[in-house]
Parts: sequence; structure tokens; C-alpha cells
Amino acid sequence: MTDVEILTGHKAIARFLGLSPRQVSWHDERGNLPTFRMGRTVCARKTKLVEWIEEKEQRSHSLRNATD
Repeated sequence: MTDVEILTGHKAIARFLGLSPRQVSWHDERGNLPTFRMGRTVCARKTKLVEWIEEKEQRSHSLRNATD
């Protein structure tokens, strides 16, 4: 099995993303982040967060190019 890097808690996810824990909580509550729960603890895989960021970058570039 490969080394799975799971972040647990809003603070750990926030540190990884460079956001505040409150921002992570807000986005998590609205389903904007690729998170899941283990019991009552919010968790995220680093690889899924990186993929999510890359998707956001692609959409941003696509929108910018469509308006040029």
C-alpha cells in the first residue's frame, strides 16, 4: 500500500492550503472542498486537495482566455 497522507482537522487542512481554519470550515460546510469525515473529524487527502487546486487553476485560466 502506498503512503496515504491524510490531513485531520480544519487547522491541518488550513495550513496545507494557506488559509485560515475558519475559511476551511466555511468552505467545508458548503461542500466546496474535497473533504470527508472520520467520526466527527473533518479529513482530506493531500492528493485530492492538490487536484482540487489544479481544477480551480484550469477553470480560472479557461475563463480568463474566454474573455480575452
